[in-house]
Amino acid sequence: MSDPLLLLIAAVFAFAGFIKGVIGLGLPTVAIGLLAVVMPPAHAMAIVIVPAIVTNIWQTFAGSYLSDILRRLWPLMLGSVIGIRLGSGLMTGPYARYGTLVLGGLLVIHGIVGLSRVRFHVAPAQEKWIGGPVGLITGVVSAATGVQVIPSMPFMQAIGMEKDELVQALGVFFTTATLALAFNLTDAGLLSVATALPGAIAMVAAFAGMFVGQAVRTQMHPDAFRRWFLISIIGLGCYLAAETLVRMFG
Repeated sequence: MSDPLLLLIAAVFAFAGFIKGVIGLGLPTVAIGLLAVVMPPAHAMAIVIVPAIVTNIWQTFAGSYLSDILRRLWPLMLGSVIGIRLGSGLMTGPYARYGTLVLGGLLVIHGIVGLSRVRFHVAPAQEKWIGGPVGLITGVVSAATGVQVIPSMPFMQAIGMEKDELVQALGVFFTTATLALAFNLTDAGLLSVATALPGAIAMVAAFAGMFVGQAVRTQMHPDAFRRWFLISIIGLGCYLAAETLVRMFG
């Protein structure tokens, strides 16, 4: 890869890591969304995969709720793994050109849902049988775009997890889903020696951004930052969708 592209990767992951440090999520969503402007989503995901796994493993064990999370979310995680494997050809097959369009739409939906403050509620007795289908849908969407927040994120909020437990639950879920995606990318031949250098640069930049983000989080109101982040996500999603449509029909 050229030096300008490596510098772009470093800047993208520093920013995405900063977002994750402040609000606890967003690294793959932001990184893939920004990188998709200059490369196919599948190639972006190949660079994202290692930093995402490492940062999510760190987040998985940064709390005391792991056993409760596994007990409550195993259907969601199992469904996601199945969905990701079933959709293994979506990111690299004949429909891959639609990946950026789908990604743009998902970013817009994610931003609008977040800004609307709409809150759903799932009763404890319904968690497991709803979690499986939600995970399956999330897995197929993730296999096509690399983004794992729709509809898993609204579901985890709907089951009533407390703030710290939710942050740890996101780490557990994203680790599981990202590892499954790694198998898809390996099968497609996208994880190779060629991705080692950009992946290493991405990981260092992501951790640097996370540490800065965590420091900023103690100094600013997270709701204000979250609002502007979601507005930016909507703008990025609109750009990606419009740019793809112009390329397809222009």
